[in-house]
Amino acid sequence: MGLVNRVTGVFKVKANKALDRAEDPREVLDYAYQRQLQLLQQVRRGLADVATSRKRIELQRTQLGKSAATLQDQAQQALSADREDLAREALTRRAAVLEQDQGLEEQLTTLRQEEQKLTTASQQLEAKVEDFRTRKETIKATYTAAEAGARIGEATTGISDQMGDIGTAIQRAQDRTEELQARAGALDELMASGALEDPTSSLARDDLGDELDALSSGGGVDAELAAMKAELAAESGGTALAPGAESPASLEAAEHTEAEHAESDPDEEGRKG
Repeated sequence: MGLVNRVTGVFKVKANKALDRAEDPREVLDYAYQRQLQLLQQVRRGLADVATSRKRIELQRTQLGKSAATLQDQAQQALSADREDLAREALTRRAAVLEQDQGLEEQLTTLRQEEQKLTTASQQLEAKVEDFRTRKETIKATYTAAEAGARIGEATTGISDQMGDIGTAIQRAQDRTEELQARAGALDELMASGALEDPTSSLARDDLGDELDALSSGGGVDAELAAMKAELAAESGGTALAPGAESPASLEAAEHTEAEHAESDPDEEGRKG
C-alpha cells in the first residue's frame, strides 16, 4: 500500500505540473468573467420575475378596488330601494374583496422588498463584474507582455526549446560539413600518393593512346638491343657500330662460308657461270 500511495502521489504531482504548463491564466480569467456574467444575468432575470409578479398583484388590487367601489354603490342603491337584504349582500361581498385586497397588499409589500434587495444586489454585482473585467484585461495585458518578454529573452539567450533545436541542428550541420571536408581531403591525399586510383582514368584511354604506348615501348626495346650489341662488340675488341650495320668479322665469316659451299657443289658453280 505504501508503494501504491507513493506512485499515486508522484502521478498527481506530474499531472498537476502538466496542467500548470498547459493552463493559460488568460483563459482562466475569461472563464471566471463569463461565470460572473451568467450570475449577473440570473440575478437580473430573478429581478425581472419579481417585478412582473409585483406588477400583476398591483393590477389585481386595482381590479379589487374597482369591485369594492362597485359593491359600495350597489349597497347604497339597494338601501335607497328599501332592499336591505341586497345592500347587506353587497356589503358582504365588498368586505371579502377588501380582505382579498389586504392579502394582496401584504404580498405586494414582500415583493417590493424582494425587488429592492435584488435591485441592490444586481447593482453591486454589476459593479463587481465591471471591476473584475477591468482587472482581468489589465492582468491579461500584463501577462501577455511578460510572456512576450520571456520569449524574447529565451530566444536571445538560446534557452528556449525552439532555439535549442535550431542550435542543435546548426551544430549537426557544422559537424557533418567538417566530416565531409575531412573525408574529401583524405581522399585527395590518397589519390595523390597513388594509394587510390581514379576509376574513370581507364575510361579516358583510347586506341590512339594504346598505340602511342606501344610505339614508346618498342623504341625502348630497340635502344636496349643496340646498347647490348655495342657492349658485345666492345668486349670482342671491335669498334662500336651503328644500329643496323654489320661488323667486318661477320662479313668475312659470311664470305668464307659461301666459298666452301661453292667448292662442294661444282654444278651449282657451272650454273652460275
